[in-house]
Amino acid sequence: MEKMGAVEPTFEDLFEEKKRVRNPLVPVGALMTAGVLTAGLISFRRGNSQLGQTLMRARVVVQGATVALMVGTAYYYGENPWKSK
Repeated sequence: MEKMGAVEPTFEDLFEEKKRVRNPLVPVGALMTAGVLTAGLISFRRGNSQLGQTLMRARVVVQGATVALMVGTAYYYGENPWKSK
């Protein structure tokens, strides 16, 4: 039996995605992480292990800051990453 006046949602309505806001600082953080990682690997390769170790620690800090920026941006724009769907 069909209901009169009932509107069925279309496939596009079910999977409609809202436009995501992009933070321009996230790619900069990713490039900084890659640069510090590369510099650390090169210094290890050249035998300067102390500088390489310092750069690897700096990479972890830069990478953590980039992830915090991504999560903070998502949370600011109302997309709570810890909310269950």
